[in-house]
Amino acid sequence: MTGLDRRPAAATDATLPRGPLAGFAAGSLGMGIWVTVPGLLLLYFLTDVLAVGPWLAGLALLLPKIADVLLHPWVGHRADVEQTRRGDRRRLLLLGCVLPLAFAALFAVPGGLTGAPAAAWVAVFFIAGNLLFAAYQVPYLATPADLRIGYHERTRLMAFRMVVLTLGILVSGLLAPLLTGGDAATRGGYQRMGVVLAVGMLVAMLVGVAGIARLRGSAPAAAAAGHGGWRALRTALRDRQFRWLVTAYLAMSTTTHLVLAGVPYYAEYELRAPRLTTVLVAAFVAPALLVTPVWLAVARRVGKQRALLGAQGAFAAGSLVLAVGRPAGLPVLVAAVAVLGVAFAGMQLLPFSMLPDVIRAASTTSADAGGTGAGTYTGVWTATEATGAALGPYAYALCLAVGGFVASTAGESPAQPDAALAAVRYGFGLLPAVAMLAALLLQRRYTLDATARATS
Repeated sequence: MTGLDRRPAAATDATLPRGPLAGFAAGSLGMGIWVTVPGLLLLYFLTDVLAVGPWLAGLALLLPKIADVLLHPWVGHRADVEQTRRGDRRRLLLLGCVLPLAFAALFAVPGGLTGAPAAAWVAVFFIAGNLLFAAYQVPYLATPADLRIGYHERTRLMAFRMVVLTLGILVSGLLAPLLTGGDAATRGGYQRMGVVLAVGMLVAMLVGVAGIARLRGSAPAAAAAGHGGWRALRTALRDRQFRWLVTAYLAMSTTTHLVLAGVPYYAEYELRAPRLTTVLVAAFVAPALLVTPVWLAVARRVGKQRALLGAQGAFAAGSLVLAVGRPAGLPVLVAAVAVLGVAFAGMQLLPFSMLPDVIRAASTTSADAGGTGAGTYTGVWTATEATGAALGPYAYALCLAVGGFVASTAGESPAQPDAALAAVRYGFGLLPAVAMLAALLLQRRYTLDATARATS
């Protein structure tokens, strides 16, 4: 038994009040905008508004994420240093609140830029935005591990976050295409969208900072980080349970971002109705507002691992229906996207509530009672998420490039070859199914859940 195990059960099993929970969750509203809008519109913005070829557009979204692989763990280390020295991670959170400026600039491409120069503009501000997002996201997601709460309470905490995150994804996913001008999107429309959503993002993120402070004051704090830097990173990467969980999450993140990037193309070129972009986004995201409590109940009954495997299987099945395309009929396709949305809700709630389980298990088994700081684990996790966010659109862009997709500027409608239309369909349906089955097989290697549930 370690010092952590000997603490009173009441400290471990603290129940968090709803007010601080809601404040904490509010930060996810702003984060949802950054997660959703670039993933939904940025590839399309490059290829169909700025006349950037699909291979270069995919590269412009992928390369900025390479830096994240190193920088997110470093941000995690800095978050642990802040936690040890100051007792909180507030300064990094406030730095991250500069993110809305980068978001607005991302879509404010000067009027004379098209092609490669436009891709360079987007890439530069995408890099800046990713760094600021890391400064907010890493300490934000370390919060559950900073609190001395149990297995089910960690799931409850992340369920509050998931509902608000879903609201952010849904609102921004519906508003963003409308603010750009819908079927007649223009550069000015994209600039207007960037400014309007940036204001909402800033307000939500500041509320989240205040909410985290209240949450930390409402529950006992977990042990401080025992060490940091490269030693902490090596410890995290040697953690077998963490490796399998984070690898499976990389496959999940890649798949969901691939689907998100493909929505505008699927609506325009497969369904032949660009306005259906908002319908598909709503079908993908809205179910989470209803089913997140259901996933919470399922996790309580059967455990997080079994619930997550079910979500992955459902996602793969729904994707195969989308590969059929128009012959399946619009109602069937929308229903299939809704199935993906139900599964997506589980894949957002469950892995994020399993991460603090892994961190807690590592801290109780390490030689030094402090163990590795939550920030280090979370930094690796968010780097993985960022990588998936880049690989998904890049994979879809490669599908388009292989099919010979023709890029264009706003207002143009070039004829697409049959191979490009097939790439739009199979990239949106078949490829996600294969990737999600890979995630399921990887997730099966994770074995901590039964122990974490039994000892909570």
